[in-house]
Amino acid sequence: MNTYRQGWTLRRRVLALLAVVGVLLVGLAVAEAAVAAKNRAYTDALLSKTGPLRVQGQELLNALLDQETGIRGYAVSGNRADLAPYEQGVQQERDILATITGLSRDYPEVAGELRAAQQQADAWRRAVAEPVIATTASSGTAAGQALITAQARQQFDQVRAAVGDLQTAILVEREKGARNIERTGNLLVALLIVAAVVVVVAGVLTLLALERMVIRPLTGLAQQVREVAAGDYQHHIAGSGPPEFRRLADDVDVMRQKIAKDLAEVRAARENIEWVNSQLQKQAEELTRSNRDLEQFAYVASHDLQEPLRKVASFCQLLQRRYAGQLDERADQYIAFAVDGAQRMQRLINDLLAFSRIGRLTTGFVDVDLNKVMGDVASQTEPGRQYADAELTWGELPVIRGEEPLLTNLLVNLVSNSVKFRRPDVAPKVRVSARLVGDEWEITCQDNGIGIEAEFADKIFVIFQRLHAKDAYPGTGIGLAIVKKIVEYHGGRVWVDTDQAEGTAIRFTLPARPADVEAAQAAAEADAAAATDGDAAATQAATDDAASHPVEETPAAAEDADAADRPAPVGRQPNGANDEDLPGGPPGHGATGGTKERVG
Repeated sequence: MNTYRQGWTLRRRVLALLAVVGVLLVGLAVAEAAVAAKNRAYTDALLSKTGPLRVQGQELLNALLDQETGIRGYAVSGNRADLAPYEQGVQQERDILATITGLSRDYPEVAGELRAAQQQADAWRRAVAEPVIATTASSGTAAGQALITAQARQQFDQVRAAVGDLQTAILVEREKGARNIERTGNLLVALLIVAAVVVVVAGVLTLLALERMVIRPLTGLAQQVREVAAGDYQHHIAGSGPPEFRRLADDVDVMRQKIAKDLAEVRAARENIEWVNSQLQKQAEELTRSNRDLEQFAYVASHDLQEPLRKVASFCQLLQRRYAGQLDERADQYIAFAVDGAQRMQRLINDLLAFSRIGRLTTGFVDVDLNKVMGDVASQTEPGRQYADAELTWGELPVIRGEEPLLTNLLVNLVSNSVKFRRPDVAPKVRVSARLVGDEWEITCQDNGIGIEAEFADKIFVIFQRLHAKDAYPGTGIGLAIVKKIVEYHGGRVWVDTDQAEGTAIRFTLPARPADVEAAQAAAEADAAAATDGDAAATQAATDDAASHPVEETPAAAEDADAADRPAPVGRQPNGANDEDLPGGPPGHGATGGTKERVG
């Protein structure tokens, strides 16, 4: 952070430049205002003082000339009326002198010349004008004309010369004012030029400062960023210029370091992923080879192993039939063990083959009607149900996408398990039902058998996992493992519902068709709307009917109404149990008419 304090910031530099330019412009503006004020004062003096002074000087000369003309005319005629120009000239002279005195206060030379001209005029009147008037009035015109001599004319010429000096002084002041106006005007123009030069210089300096302090550092920073963006993530980004740009460069470099670190981690992860992929590829190849070996094993198991196993079982059975009772009791027991082992081995091999073929030998998914499948299941499980006096029912089942043989095998295993694990003193009852949950069908196979403890709910789906001794219940322990594999192959899941108070409920899900989901949603919305409208209409109708036609309901009518509200009974075969006796309640009404299977 100390490096950032070693120079002025960009803000400080810009503010300093603006302050200097502002001070210069303000100083120039003040100077221009002062010069303009002087120029205006000089112009006002020229227009309102020296100009009128010159006019008044000429008027003063005219007034004196009128006085001199009036004196001459009176001396010649002796008529008092001829003195009117003299008297008017005297009055006019007084007015003009007062005006010139007021205008010449700022001009001492003009005031001095004015006093000199006034003294000369007063002296002429005392020496010439007043004596001529008095002599003419007392002695006549001849005596008055005798006083107008060459000396009197010279004395009036002195008055005229004094007025000329006054005019000259006024003209000098006027020319001086004009020169002042010209000088201040030129100075004002010079100041404006200087201001323009200051603005231009400030603009040039601003451009140079921007080039040096902003453009170059940003260009250099952008070039370094482009180098990093081009792939050189180890390039150190160094800043220049004002502290803000150096700080920005450091921040960008920190970001570069973080990106480089993340990229290094990504590269490491990519290398790891590539290594894992290579390992997975090797494992896939190994699995492919293993699958080929398994297929070969399956072929051997289904052909080569079956033949000697059948031969062993056949000859053991021949020994059992031919020599039964001819050997000792222990020999008969050994032969029985051999026959049983060979038969169990055949069953294990067949079940393993069936388990391995699930999902490997596929015919493709098609629309499968589970109601039809249940018909096939009922046919295949009929011998076992006859033996156990078992009852099989199912409600309305959906149509799903899947493989019909696998789904048939799935339900056969579930129904067979329900019949196998029955209670000794209770006739087995098995019910298959379905309901739509979201976008899946949840199918339940429920029975009234011995049930499953919650702690074993997950173990029953493990291959060859048995919860009872092999002598208690027949089988290889692979049936529910096959069920789980078929369900997962169809994209579902299977579990045991441990909340059942009696028997076992195994539930599994299968994906529903989009059309079924949309139809179910539309039906639910329509039912909700109809229920709302129906409740309102029924309430209003009942109110109106009760108010207008009160009728007592007969028991028969009530019984008919209850019968109409109850769902239609599900058909069953002769000697079949009622729906209420089934585990889980009455069955739903399916596409097959809610068919029950009962043998007994």
